[in-house]
Amino acid sequence: QVQLVESGGGLVEAGGSLRLSCAASGSTFGTYWMGWFRQVPGKEREFVAAINLMGGSKYEDSAKGRFTISRDNAKNTVYLEINSLKPEDTAVYYCAARPITMTSYDYWGQGTQVTVSS
Repeated sequence: QVQLVESGGGLVEAGGSLRLSCAASGSTFGTYWMGWFRQVPGKEREFVAAINLMGGSKYEDSAKGRFTISRDNAKNTVYLEINSLKPEDTAVYYCAARPITMTSYDYWGQGTQVTVSS
């Protein structure tokens, strides 16, 4: 079991930057793939980025170049830095954890709202 708590969302002007954080507790953080997803009202939750145990990362195509995922295993925290924010980045951003033995993300945070004004 792992509990996830996101923070760092807010209202930002287009072109600005944010760093989202996700603090994990309750289990061995280093044994999980960590991912970020986002969702806007009326649409399905979509994948943004993920990072493996050793720091290798992958991104959804539209996130490449402006989004950076990272993790600090000593702090049990995963980050998502978003640069050059666009109004279409407005969404609730969720952190998720996937045990290395599983193929799906089993644990989710409550989400943090990111709103980008034009």
